[in-house]
Amino acid sequence: MKCDVRQASIEDVPVVLSLLRELADFEGKLDRVEVTEAQLAEHAFGPRACIEMLLGSVDGRVVSYAIFFPHFGSYRGRAWLFLEDLYVQPAARGTGVGRAMMSELARIVMERSWAGMTWGVLEWNDAAFRFYEGLGAVREHGHVYMELSGEALQRVAAR
Repeated sequence: MKCDVRQASIEDVPVVLSLLRELADFEGKLDRVEVTEAQLAEHAFGPRACIEMLLGSVDGRVVSYAIFFPHFGSYRGRAWLFLEDLYVQPAARGTGVGRAMMSELARIVMERSWAGMTWGVLEWNDAAFRFYEGLGAVREHGHVYMELSGEALQRVAAR
C-alpha cells in the first residue's frame, strides 16, 4: 500500500466536508455539523484564510483529512500547530496513512520553526490515545478544554 499526503486544494473541499461528516458521525455529533462547502473554502482559501487542510491517500484513494491552524504559545513565544481534526476512515486505519499525516504535520511545524503540536482527544477514544502515545505524544495534564458558544456566548457578550 502506498500512502501519500498533500495539501488540499479548493477543489478538494467537497471531499473534506464528506470526511468531516464521517468524523462527526463517528463521534456521535453529526447533528452538530453546520459547516458548508462555501465556509470551508472561505476559511481555507479566502482572503482571510485561517485554516489549512491536508488529505491522505492510500493507493490513490483519499481516506483521511486534517484541519490545522497556528496558535500562539505565550510561554514559549512561538506559534504551535493546533490540530483541529485528524480523521482516517475505519477501513484505512492501520495502513500507515495516519502516521504519514502526523509526519507531514510535524514536518510543517519544523519547517515553520513552530514550538510543537497540540490537539484534543475525546476521553473515550482509547484507540486514538494509543495511536498518539505510540508516536511519542504525551497527555497535557491539568488542561481541560472549555467551550463558550450559543446562548451562553451571547449572554457573556451582552454584559
